[in-house]
Amino acid sequence: MTFDPASRVQDYLVFGEFGDVNPSITDSSTYTFLSPERMAELFEHEIEGCFLYSRHFNPTNKYLANALERMEDGESAQVMASGMGAISTTLMTLCGAGNEIICGRSIYGGTYALLKNLLPRFGVTTRFVDLCNHDAVRAAMTPCTRVLYCESLSNPLLEVSDLPALAAIAHEHGARLVVDNTFTPMILSPLRHGADIVVHSLTKFVNGTSDCVAGCVVSSHEFIAQLNDINSGPSMLLGPVLDSTRAASILKNLHSLHIRLRQHGTNALYVANRLAALGYTVHYPGLGNHPQHALLGRLMNPGYGWGGMLTLDAGDHAAANRLMTLMQRDKVGYLAVSLGYFKTLFTTPGHSTSSEIPLEEREAAGLHEGLIRFSIGLDEDIAETMVRIERCLTEARVKPGGSPRI
Repeated sequence: MTFDPASRVQDYLVFGEFGDVNPSITDSSTYTFLSPERMAELFEHEIEGCFLYSRHFNPTNKYLANALERMEDGESAQVMASGMGAISTTLMTLCGAGNEIICGRSIYGGTYALLKNLLPRFGVTTRFVDLCNHDAVRAAMTPCTRVLYCESLSNPLLEVSDLPALAAIAHEHGARLVVDNTFTPMILSPLRHGADIVVHSLTKFVNGTSDCVAGCVVSSHEFIAQLNDINSGPSMLLGPVLDSTRAASILKNLHSLHIRLRQHGTNALYVANRLAALGYTVHYPGLGNHPQHALLGRLMNPGYGWGGMLTLDAGDHAAANRLMTLMQRDKVGYLAVSLGYFKTLFTTPGHSTSSEIPLEEREAAGLHEGLIRFSIGLDEDIAETMVRIERCLTEARVKPGGSPRI
């Protein structure tokens, strides 16, 4: 059955304290009780509509969480101060000393650093594998594996995860499938394809205006309760609370996400097709020659496009730097990290968002030094933007071809 995440979000109505169409912002860290007994009861278990302290939850954050759980078709959600806060608390809830995580080798650099450098200090180890090779994934699983972790569309190589297949492998081995859906909100609904937990950096497409940092976790009632447990929940005890004013702002922006995604996707497909026609090495899941084009076509929710992310191989790092400098000069967009903004953003991930991954591992995965990651913006006249890109390619002496992908 077709699932329409935009309609689920649009149907979620929250009125403010005085009937205002936007919910009132709760500007309070603590909450009063009519009796000591009621306060004691809330320390024992969650009571719907009853709040204790904003490190746990407040009404404004709860409104945003409710909208996000509807978007992802989950039971419950928790919003946090960053995407890394969402990822780290999720993994700390699922894993303890002696446990293992299996993770894709093409992954956001911050996540890689968490898994490779920080979690081993607490006795949790990670094996990085090619998630497109399901035999390799199965071979990596052991009785100690608690999590199979992937990105729905990997950062930055844009490999599409076969979510049903990965979910089956995880569950066969008693593990949970955790999916970072930052690149494809609304486009993919991982929980509907067997995932157990979905995380997002709300900073990116969901918010869309590059003016805040935030994250979320969407899962079952049971898991979110574990995450928030007063005695042992990492979200409760580490305190990655999202400011209520920012939560209210993200909730407003969430209601336009479906419109923005369509424009991001339309523009990205135009740029990708034009670059490919000119003979450049471009990687975009909406192109028919993308290795997982058909897979994404089967899994995606219709009507939201193929995403706003694409990569271009400029051949080498020097050429990539020349091109990006010229594109910023000619107002194609900004030389900046992050994504999902209304202007195009571009960076060389090997020297920014994936720099935590050692060079030899980047090269083995196909992340070449000349690779430029684009987050394509909401340009009204994308044909004019493409003219500027082509002019910059010529001036930067970036020739068609680039480095072959592995």
